[in-house]
Amino acid sequence: MRFTRVNGVVIHHAVRGAGDRPTIVFSNSLGTDFRIWDAVAREFERDYQLVLYDKRGHGLSEAPPAPYALTDHVGDLAALLEHLGIKSATVVGLSVGGMIAQGLAALRPDLVERLVLSDTAHKIGNEELWNARIDAVTKGGIASISDQIMERWFTPAYRDPDNADFAGYTAMLTRTTVDGYAGTCAVLRDADLTESTRALKVPVMCIVGDQDGSTPPDLVRSTAALIDGARFEIIKDAGHLPCIEQPAKTAALIRDFLQS
Repeated sequence: MRFTRVNGVVIHHAVRGAGDRPTIVFSNSLGTDFRIWDAVAREFERDYQLVLYDKRGHGLSEAPPAPYALTDHVGDLAALLEHLGIKSATVVGLSVGGMIAQGLAALRPDLVERLVLSDTAHKIGNEELWNARIDAVTKGGIASISDQIMERWFTPAYRDPDNADFAGYTAMLTRTTVDGYAGTCAVLRDADLTESTRALKVPVMCIVGDQDGSTPPDLVRSTAALIDGARFEIIKDAGHLPCIEQPAKTAALIRDFLQS
């Protein structure tokens, strides 16, 4: 395990693969840590240097008091990459991780070579939705809304009570700190990246699970439509987290994009 204090917060991260290779950075979703990328990351370790990290309030990273702003998460990632001596990278971001990736490309374009935006958008939800979510977890804990979140995250086939992995990812969600979860809900509530994402000039691929209940395919498609030349792909038999349900398909799309 590796920890470093950047932007005033201790961030847990891992660096895998050869340091003399191109770099891929993976940014995870709300209520998860970087282990969601393990199956996808294994497909790239021989050919790339990989950076995986827990954003503030998640996994083993510090959880400052809520709320957070998108610039907090973007600043954390930029500072981490500078600490690691990484000049430019492909950034793969899922859900709020995709918003962090868009924000990094807008605010620090020198650090971003390409973007893979998975199950994310330029604007996700609205003020009413996120304030209700913040209120629910603050009063009742994340477990009080975990069932409805799991329904958005995973396909019915994956949500089998006998699926041990499903039980594990439920535990990952519910063990997220309330400050980290509610703080990042505030990020999603307040962030509207429509204009900065429209202005992006780097190569972009947008991907989405065909059964995503959080950022449905039409929403992700609308984000791809903002970006000149962006590629859009739907992954079959996946919900909001294709890197978990369909890691081989996800990795194949990323590799094809990187080689195109």
